[in-house]
Amino acid sequence: MDNKVDSTAMDRRTFIDFLGKGSVAIAFLPPFLNACAPESKDKSLHPAKTIKTLELEGILPTASDELELISGLTSRVLISWGDAISSVDTFGFNNDFVQFVPLHENKDEALLWVNHEYVNPMFVSGFYGDMEKTQEHVNQERYAVGGSILHIKKDQDGNWHFQPESSLNKRVTGTTEIPFNWHTEIKGSSIAIGTLANCSGGYTPWGTVLSCEENYDGAYGETIYVDGEATHSPSYYGWENFYAEPPEHYGWVVEIDPLTGRAQKHIALGRCAHECAYVQQLPDERVVVYTGDDAAGEHLYKFISSQPNSLKEGVLYVAQLETGTWIPIDYENQPVLQEHFENQTEVLIRLREAAKLLGGTPLNRPEDIEVDPVTGNVLVALTNNASKADFMGQILKVVEANNQHDSLSFTSETYLAGGLETNFACPDNMAFDNAGNLWITSDISGSAMNDGVYAPFKNNGLFLVPRNGEHAGKPIQIASAPFDAELTGPCFSPDGKTLFLSVQHPGDQSTSPDDLSSHWPEGGNSVPKPSVVCITGPSLEAITSGNLA
Repeated sequence: MDNKVDSTAMDRRTFIDFLGKGSVAIAFLPPFLNACAPESKDKSLHPAKTIKTLELEGILPTASDELELISGLTSRVLISWGDAISSVDTFGFNNDFVQFVPLHENKDEALLWVNHEYVNPMFVSGFYGDMEKTQEHVNQERYAVGGSILHIKKDQDGNWHFQPESSLNKRVTGTTEIPFNWHTEIKGSSIAIGTLANCSGGYTPWGTVLSCEENYDGAYGETIYVDGEATHSPSYYGWENFYAEPPEHYGWVVEIDPLTGRAQKHIALGRCAHECAYVQQLPDERVVVYTGDDAAGEHLYKFISSQPNSLKEGVLYVAQLETGTWIPIDYENQPVLQEHFENQTEVLIRLREAAKLLGGTPLNRPEDIEVDPVTGNVLVALTNNASKADFMGQILKVVEANNQHDSLSFTSETYLAGGLETNFACPDNMAFDNAGNLWITSDISGSAMNDGVYAPFKNNGLFLVPRNGEHAGKPIQIASAPFDAELTGPCFSPDGKTLFLSVQHPGDQSTSPDDLSSHWPEGGNSVPKPSVVCITGPSLEAITSGNLA
């Protein structure tokens, strides 16, 4: 494969330049402006007269084993861990990022790409406690990560349903062979075995999905350099005891063609704990890709391609907030990199070290990144950093010089700070809906939830920041997750009438199969199951149509 995965059956996504349009009335925005869905062919506005203006009232934080929602919303499970998606494959574990991909010209059919971030071995392979781990345990765990491609259809009532008999359903797993999109081999190979730690992602103008490998070191460990000497740091799962895969084969941005399942890993975007990869297309069809390294003290990056629609040819930059500059991570033109590395490939493999040598600004866990469709501002979720006494996190606003996303200078400031005054803590995933409202999910870890400084926030939640109306700019809680769970991957259908949402790791703090901390979604004494849900209702339609009081 060349610089991009072939997807000729997909329509090219149109990226609209909103520069200088921050004062345009929200009613004039086209209805496809959201972080998930490509452009709708129907650019007609939602008819406001058919939707009553919503007096928006959020819910209070809750601590229950239910998916709690505001009035006027209902949820329905679309698919759960372990459900069959074909005669040979099942839906993976801990679903995260969700991407809606229109299927040809049919508005009533689509594909969903869903990430599978990590496993809880107790649920997935039955390994827990003092057991001795076996290859069979590892085989089951490697299968449960990666991603799923799901064929969905809309019924006459406007509800989306998974099509289990469709030949379009596929899995990409921890054992799938995936080539590197690069001019040299990586650790002696041109392919990696599998993708894993798939957290958030992005969508390309040519209709493919980007899936980001985040905490990759949990699978095969990591190579650590001390005084120039390489040593191996062991993994949490211990997969390297059975499969000798190089850690350097993981930690990349992976591109998947949802029609075929073909994938490739992009070396030019660097190797780190990628949370996301937001793609912004420039007028000349070059692309800018924003990505963050989700770890305390790590960095914000952007890749600027030098060729149209290329994720290989171009330069990767690291942000320095103090000076408001993007620093090129370029071996040929950075003497300090030449002193520590052999070539650009080694620089990209050891990206964290290179970024620090160049003076990139350490940040408090940069996670999801979205570009405001009205202003063009870049929003970065900084989840938290306990070592810096930042327990609540914030959303950082980056304003590129002249509102040009390929600019090499910027200004930055806090857009929203987490805390009791704003009703949320630990921002993670974000999305914009058709009306330009911002949606935020929270990521309070299971071990800290409902305790200490996080006690007032109770379970993790989903929050709305209205762009207009009485509550403009103020986060309002829309949903509360079940016990131990995190709400991730918010994704809207093109008409804004359905919100696809991942409910990840319910019951994650369970200590044994006999001591489960959650039974969501089936209730009773059932095992908790990560699931994708469809959220619908008049309240959602009012919000995404801009009909807020």
